[in-house]
Amino acid sequence: MNLTIAAAKTAARALRRGLSAAGIAIGHSQALELFAQQLGFADWNTASAALNAERSGSGPAVPVLRIQDEQLARDFYLDYLGFDVEWEHRFEAGWPLYVRIRRGDTVLDLSEHHGDGTPGTVAWVPVQDVRALHAEVSERPHPRLRPGIDGTAPGGPTMEVIDPWGNVLRFCEPTA
Repeated sequence: MNLTIAAAKTAARALRRGLSAAGIAIGHSQALELFAQQLGFADWNTASAALNAERSGSGPAVPVLRIQDEQLARDFYLDYLGFDVEWEHRFEAGWPLYVRIRRGDTVLDLSEHHGDGTPGTVAWVPVQDVRALHAEVSERPHPRLRPGIDGTAPGGPTMEVIDPWGNVLRFCEPTA
């Protein structure tokens, strides 16, 4: 199969927008599940694993960012920044959440577990077009953030956003 996870998530977003235009509101997770079923998989986790099966060797490090409120994290990372959930884990119902999210090639782990990550962590995230990302995020205004682009930042133009726990994401368009 030549479909990437990023392409599958893009298709799920298109499905969600199409259904919304028809008056049917579903969450992004539901759209992923429906798209996975369209591909012939039982669920999104199975589809995601199959789409990742051909990757091998060592990959990039995955930062673990400390969060302290699941709904606030979903509002910020999924709704505002446009990340998608890859998988979630809890040892038992009601226990702290550990979740892996992805946007394109960027993967972050968010954890409510004490000792995982430190509030105030900085993650440098390379992007192909920081202005396009800025325009996209600006379409979904956040009540406490109005990020700009620093054209003089080391490494290239950078948009910095700070999550509700003080974790800093620096989206940078690297210069040659």
